[in-house]
Amino acid sequence: MIFNTANAIDYILIAFYFIIIIWVGIFSARKNKNTDEFFKGGGRIPWVLAGFSNWISGFSAFMFVAAAGFTYVNGITAVPIFTSAFWAYVVGYFYFAKRWRRARINSPLQFLTRRFSPSTTYFYSVTAIIPQTVGIGQGLYILCIFVSTALGFSGQIFSWNGFEVTGFQLSILIVGAVMILYTVIGGIWAAVLSDAVQSVIIIVMTVIIFPVSFMYLGQGGGFLAGAVRLWNDAPKGYFAFAGQVASPLFLFCYLMSAMLGYNVAWGQIQRYHSVPDEKGAQKMALLCAVLCLIGPLLWILPVMASRIIFPNITLLWPSFAVPAEASFVSLALLLLPHGMIGFVISAILSATLGHANDTFNWLAITTTRDIYVPVYKRYAGTGPSEKKQMNVARITMLVVGVMGVTVAWYIPRFGGAFNFALEYYSLVAAFSMPVALGMMYRKTPWWSGIASCSAAIIVAITLMTLGVWKEYAFVRNMLSESIVSSVVFFGSAYWFRAEDPRHEELARLDADLRIPVIETDVKFDPAAFKVFQLLGQVCCVLGVVLVLCIAVPGTAIAPASINVVAGAVLLAIGAVLLQYSRKKSKPS
Repeated sequence: MIFNTANAIDYILIAFYFIIIIWVGIFSARKNKNTDEFFKGGGRIPWVLAGFSNWISGFSAFMFVAAAGFTYVNGITAVPIFTSAFWAYVVGYFYFAKRWRRARINSPLQFLTRRFSPSTTYFYSVTAIIPQTVGIGQGLYILCIFVSTALGFSGQIFSWNGFEVTGFQLSILIVGAVMILYTVIGGIWAAVLSDAVQSVIIIVMTVIIFPVSFMYLGQGGGFLAGAVRLWNDAPKGYFAFAGQVASPLFLFCYLMSAMLGYNVAWGQIQRYHSVPDEKGAQKMALLCAVLCLIGPLLWILPVMASRIIFPNITLLWPSFAVPAEASFVSLALLLLPHGMIGFVISAILSATLGHANDTFNWLAITTTRDIYVPVYKRYAGTGPSEKKQMNVARITMLVVGVMGVTVAWYIPRFGGAFNFALEYYSLVAAFSMPVALGMMYRKTPWWSGIASCSAAIIVAITLMTLGVWKEYAFVRNMLSESIVSSVVFFGSAYWFRAEDPRHEELARLDADLRIPVIETDVKFDPAAFKVFQLLGQVCCVLGVVLVLCIAVPGTAIAPASINVVAGAVLLAIGAVLLQYSRKKSKPS
């Protein structure tokens, strides 16, 4: 089986995408007049833009590598797992969205200060650095496995002045540098705008590869013939919910993890505060719910088809620890022409960069607003200037980015990316439980957040060290952390005293959560909608580039006409965005 590994055309398209991302960062920098703009876009980001940004930030190379490997092996069981974010966002629409907007905070972790105490914010700030940096490194590691393999240079050695690196290591350095650069320059506007570009790339890529994979599977009989063949030739039990991951207990724990990850994650909270009002926050959550239901199906079903197309995928990728994790990239390299190959690699780059960018941003805002500013005031007697705060934020992003690249350089594999991610994210869920509980129930003392989080972490690490229920590590961690955290949290209510002066800010927060943030409180800002003009222009440029790729020779399996289809879709999206920008930039 012959794959279309990346050639010069694909390299040019990838480089062109990198240029666009950096350009977006520079464009965004012009909107950053102060730290409020840098961190949350001044609360003026349109909900549609914030919604697409929020959705795409939940993607990463994990979805197209680790999750694809899981889908290849387990079949239809992947559907309830990877669409679980839909239910999380539904809960967000009805409950969390408006409450986060009503919290009236300038940084995500400021909620901890208002709900619990400044000590809780310091505790979370310090303890979150290591797991979040590992998360960035893990995402970058998975991404560069994909990229270096797709580009065909993962095993090559590159030398420069006596310094040697493999293709995999070189991809870490280049991708990591771009990720740091555009985030440091642009702040939240860079995150949102680049996420929007990434959303378009992901949508177009998945919409195309979905029918193409089934048409190939149908062997000339069309899309429906491919679907019938998948049903008839799939391994026994491929369309049945079976195994450990299909157990009600695992699915419950995974859904609980999604509820926390998509409702109380710091990047999520920041998105809710980037829109003008609570109705916008709810609309954002509803848009994300729809996208998280439809989007995963567009890549789950093709990966299931790849089980028939590549029945012995281990023979194709013998160097992979888990060869099934190459199922999606194998489809792309087999069925898409040059031009689109670069497009797909750019899409995977886009998704992971957006995911990491959210982490950069909230760590920077926490370091600046919740640590640097209070400490500066304590010793200087006055607050630091906006310029100093911006410098601290950018330095933080730079340091965290370098640390993430370093982790990606050295991190080993542990039984495949999916299993590693499950155990990793189940451990850090201990930090999310007190946040969710603190939002829902507000009659516990100032120390309850630290106590419940610490107890959950201690119990989870102890059970892991002792090897208790080792074969069910994810379920073990989620259940133990949620139970212990809840018991300690609600048990602490016995010591709650409303008249305690340390609960004065909690009382103000409780009052704020009862006061809606309505549209009439927000001044119309036509400039906020100018970003759609930029996005429209980017889509048109990318569309023209792909249409021109009709000149690139294709194959019978991967004709160059696919490039034209993708280009036409991008041009149509660009035209709609440009028209929307002209309409919305004028107040009614």
